[in-house]
Amino acid sequence: MMQCIARMAALLLMLGLVSLAWAEQESPVETDEATGVTAELARLVGSEEQRIQAFYALRDFRPAWQDVDAVAALTSALHTLESDGLRPADYRPDELRARHRAVNEQQGSPAEQAQYDLFATRMLLTAMAHLQRGKVDPKSLDTGWEVPVADPDFSLAAVSSAVDRQRFETLFSEVRPDFVPYERLRSGLARYRNIERLGGWPRLPERERSLRLGDVSDDVVLLRERLAVIGELEVMAADTDAFPGVELEAPDPRRFDSRLEAAVKRFQRRHLLEPDGIVGRQTRAALNVPVERRIDQIRLNMERARWLLHGLPDAFVLVDIAGYRLSYFRPDGEVWRSRVVVGLPYRRTPSLRSEITHMTVNPTWTIPPTIRRNDVLPQIRRDLGYLERENISVLSPSGVRLDPREIDWSNPGNVVLRQGAGPQNALGRLAIRFPNDHLVYLHDTPAQGLFAREQRAFSSGCIRVENIRELAQLLFDDTNSGHDIEARIASGRTQEVSLARRMPVVIHYWTVNPGEDGELSFRPDIYERDDELLRALDRPLAL
Repeated sequence: MMQCIARMAALLLMLGLVSLAWAEQESPVETDEATGVTAELARLVGSEEQRIQAFYALRDFRPAWQDVDAVAALTSALHTLESDGLRPADYRPDELRARHRAVNEQQGSPAEQAQYDLFATRMLLTAMAHLQRGKVDPKSLDTGWEVPVADPDFSLAAVSSAVDRQRFETLFSEVRPDFVPYERLRSGLARYRNIERLGGWPRLPERERSLRLGDVSDDVVLLRERLAVIGELEVMAADTDAFPGVELEAPDPRRFDSRLEAAVKRFQRRHLLEPDGIVGRQTRAALNVPVERRIDQIRLNMERARWLLHGLPDAFVLVDIAGYRLSYFRPDGEVWRSRVVVGLPYRRTPSLRSEITHMTVNPTWTIPPTIRRNDVLPQIRRDLGYLERENISVLSPSGVRLDPREIDWSNPGNVVLRQGAGPQNALGRLAIRFPNDHLVYLHDTPAQGLFAREQRAFSSGCIRVENIRELAQLLFDDTNSGHDIEARIASGRTQEVSLARRMPVVIHYWTVNPGEDGELSFRPDIYERDDELLRALDRPLAL
């Protein structure tokens, strides 16, 4: 056993999980029974994962869960993980209590006590890992996932101390993602669960006719109630009977007035619907999504946040795919935002994490194979003049220009199609580049009108950015690159311009976004990823 203890202590020190000074502290005096459990822990712990081994080596294999109050405090804290969208049942709080009681009542052997101790520690560390980095492995859902999820990172010395002091909720608060968007999602989850406890919200009947300003209907009463549940209290008419003798403005609750129209527009904006103030098919469908479904959406987006919200630098570019937004968090703390166009549902923009290295000014565009096959070749076969109108050259694989009239367009082989630089180039005047396996990038576009749409999934996977020249200049300035983007573009020359320092970029997918006011914006699941993630999140944990 002494050899095992020595090996564990050496492992702990090599992992840097405790200082020499801590390792040299004397262990608390143990009873004979506790000494027996310590010996069994030292014998059994070798089959556990490395973090559990290190935890017990740190404690000199002293048991952590002999005190019934510690077990009670742990199980109580595990139930609070529901507020983070996790399933407390995954961490076996009921089993923890029952097994502890059984071991005590039956005066379990040191081996049985040690096995229970390892089980309880495993549950605690698993819960902490899930709270910090997520329960679901994103690669299990998306084989093309490129955003690294770091291993859990917390102090085992702090865990050991929290166990001895029974301060588990404090321990959880220290490993929970410490970012404002996560806390806003957590607050939103509590708010929507309260709505669920109060009975949810009314459902609007399905109608062929839209509701709009000036309409008088019983459906308008339901609409007012529905919006009031989520905080639009001004749409509710005052109850004149409650204040006799006082003159109160009491609009007809059945009439669709301008105040209600304004509230509908706010709802539409939060759900990426056209803010016309009319309750048509899409708005009615969004209003009728049950509160239980909204709760699930919040939960699964908290899981996405746990994957991402760690190790972020002070300055980085963040692309929110489902929200069609780009945010550049600048070194000075300011945030520059813009609208973006992302990939179609069948040409999805991938989630990834990389670093912006350079920009292509006045880019040419070598048409990718999929777009070449599905979009461009059918146009050429219909009309060879398409090539000239779109400024597309036909090249051999080695770059030799070919005569398009001599190509058999029914079977063109491996010819290369390249669009020349200019204002009508599909990439516009600028592309912002970063290494990734999907060959996607940020770029300008001649189709500026698409940015006015509320839902903007129109591209072939790359990301079109509104006002990209402004973003480019900010990146040049903030990295001390010393370039003038307008002068570079005005030259008309195709050129690669490097940043003096790389700028991190994160492209990710959220279907719920918490605003600065705490209000939640629910987005359409354009890539149909929510249901698969929810099933994985709710799948009972196998341990």
